[in-house]
Amino acid sequence: MKYKGFPKFSHSQKDKIGVLVTNLGTPDAPTPKALKRYLKEFLWDPRVVEVPRPIWWMVLNLIILNIRPKRSAEAYSTVWTDEGSPLLTHTKNQTEAIRNHFESMYGDRVVVDFAMRYGNPSIESVLDRMQEAGVRKLVVLPLYPQYSASTTASTFDAVASDFQKRRLIPDFRFIQQYADEPAYIEAVAEKIQAHWAEHGRADKLILSYHGVPKRYLLNGDPYHCQCHKTTRLIADRLGLEEGEYMTCFQSRFGREEWLKPYTDETLKSLPGQGVKSVQVVCPGFSSDCLETIEEIGEENREYFEEAGGERYEYIEALNSDASHINMLCGLIDRELQGWISKPEDDYQLRASEAKAKGAEQ
Repeated sequence: MKYKGFPKFSHSQKDKIGVLVTNLGTPDAPTPKALKRYLKEFLWDPRVVEVPRPIWWMVLNLIILNIRPKRSAEAYSTVWTDEGSPLLTHTKNQTEAIRNHFESMYGDRVVVDFAMRYGNPSIESVLDRMQEAGVRKLVVLPLYPQYSASTTASTFDAVASDFQKRRLIPDFRFIQQYADEPAYIEAVAEKIQAHWAEHGRADKLILSYHGVPKRYLLNGDPYHCQCHKTTRLIADRLGLEEGEYMTCFQSRFGREEWLKPYTDETLKSLPGQGVKSVQVVCPGFSSDCLETIEEIGEENREYFEEAGGERYEYIEALNSDASHINMLCGLIDRELQGWISKPEDDYQLRASEAKAKGAEQ
């Protein structure tokens, strides 16, 4: 086996620390061809679809990839911008803000970049750049507040698989989840309160999370529990009473049972229960994307209004809000402990050592 190295590698190169921010991914363009390539990579991941490979290969390649790319391309075209997909744009902006934060603290000693689990920029390509830049210690932050084997663990798999191909692997720290991180709860709560201040409150607050098959929960995946914990903490922070809010799960795929209640079916039923106004927030999404802008912002709005609902509002994701960036930087800074110190700390340590040395003499 040949392990990846670099012909111009220098043993005298200054060691650096890398921070790799990751998100789910995006197609390169809102076209059926680009969607087919993206969906093939995404849906073939055994972490995402836990079905025996021979059976799933036939279903994926003979049915899904011949039907879904065109439909998905049409949906993506409604949210696509001059800069690309919203998820790509937001992740770029978040990474730039994080990079600026750590450059102000540590100069060029910390290298911050982002990659997508599926699509581009790939994890492998970004880790190549980091290793060439001298990164010998690495912190990975998947932008998934709640842990799931289908998202967080899949990111770990991709990083670990890449390491298996390298001659030199870095020291490694991985941020598994931040579902109950106080600063994260505060950031979401402040976002909701800011919306309330401008638009007033609705009859009910819906906290919608991406769904996963129910059997993942039964097999030990903590995602469902962490989503409910996030909801409870946000509700407590906002002072909401039971009945004023609820947790739902969106974006199901296939015919098997997924986590319930389903967001779309809930919104169809609420007007019949006397709920005429709702506000929907998606605390499991760090960035607005197809699933929030099109599915929640448009498709589910139609379901609610067609069922008799009168007022429907989507509360945007945290995106690059200052509170969100500060929270993410805090998570990373915690992982950097023991690896790096601030310049002023280095100065104080040197001064203390010099003082102690003078006293000995």
